[in-house]
Amino acid sequence: MKKAQLSGSLRANVGKKDAKALRNAGQVPCVLYGLGEQTHFSVRSVDVEKLIFSPDVYQVELDIDGTKKVAIIQDLDMHPVKDKPLHIDFLELSDDKPVKLQLPLRYTGSPIGVMNGGKLRQPYRKLRVVGLPGDLPEAITVEIGNLRIGQSIRISDLNSDGLTFLEPANAVVLAVKMARGAVADEEEEEEAAEGGDDAPAEGASEE
Repeated sequence: MKKAQLSGSLRANVGKKDAKALRNAGQVPCVLYGLGEQTHFSVRSVDVEKLIFSPDVYQVELDIDGTKKVAIIQDLDMHPVKDKPLHIDFLELSDDKPVKLQLPLRYTGSPIGVMNGGKLRQPYRKLRVVGLPGDLPEAITVEIGNLRIGQSIRISDLNSDGLTFLEPANAVVLAVKMARGAVADEEEEEEAAEGGDDAPAEGASEE
């Protein structure tokens, strides 16, 4: 998992009036919890926005007035109009304590079915997982180069070393659907067979 660093300052007061003053000063009220007592602090809005507007998930090394903690962003409140963070919850991490979070789903390769005119469907952009901090990757990466029209990849097909997926095992995460003008794989294979010793058509299997 990618790492980032944030510096914070302890909050003297935790009321609404104090929180509003912090926001007006370009700060975001935060709370750190998960191990021991909660810690109320604030960070610069410009610093934390680099993390919350990123598609990546970060393990954050917090320095709160000299006290260092490792955490992830567990929850955040955003302004409905200004799209600015109003409050952020950080979950403190422990090497031997599993954590639940969402990891981005990414894929590599160009599906055969898409090259034949099919349409790639990706119902999930992120997947919910549980795992120890040391086992958490930057993203769930899936190789999809062999996907043909009508084929799909489900949660049960994913590599789950050290992770437990919280989505249903039969949930489809990636699929190639038939689209108008698409060429069925079977038709291409028949054309390749009729060609005798000719090279197989693009996207067709030699096996």
